[in-house]
Amino acid sequence: MRFAELDAVTIDAYGTLLALQDPVPRLQAALRRRAIDRSGDDIRRAFETEAAYYLEHAHTARDAGSLARLRLSCTEVFLDALGGAIDSTEFCPAYVGSLVFEPVAGAIETVLMLASRGLALAVVADWDPSLRDHLREHWLDRLFAAVVVSGELGVAKPDPRPFEAALELLGVAPGRALHVGDRPVDEEGARAAGMRFAPTPLAEAFREWS
Repeated sequence: MRFAELDAVTIDAYGTLLALQDPVPRLQAALRRRAIDRSGDDIRRAFETEAAYYLEHAHTARDAGSLARLRLSCTEVFLDALGGAIDSTEFCPAYVGSLVFEPVAGAIETVLMLASRGLALAVVADWDPSLRDHLREHWLDRLFAAVVVSGELGVAKPDPRPFEAALELLGVAPGRALHVGDRPVDEEGARAAGMRFAPTPLAEAFREWS
């Protein structure tokens, strides 16, 4: 493939651009402060249950109020799965605070390389509006001309509309754009929007390009 065939690249966020630091130690400490002692394995299983719930409902968080409700629901799902008899409203800030994100290895370097080639860049993610805060935290917001999150749009992948919204913001035709992601819904949604697709890792996606 040749970069000359592209005008834009869109990039998935979770698992492609940003990774979650292991939340178990923070959650275990927060639970112990509330007299709840659980093993790391139990906490991880409960977190995985909540993560699946979040992924299915992230598109419902469109503003501050709906985001707060989603976060409380996620905390309740986690505590129910864990069997922790504590107040979910009180624990919610600690639960949310345990989620710390960092750039995936090689992701920033790849984004900078794409930008240096004059490509328009956008994030297309199944996330809530807080994604913008995480991008700003790592100065990533400055590298993207557009950020489209399912929570603000109200639809999630594999619906092609998030991809179409990004293309409209970038002013790029679908056939001149490629999406990089880590899930089948990334490929399905991108292709439904008429885009090309490359799988993660982002640092490897363009290694054979000229």
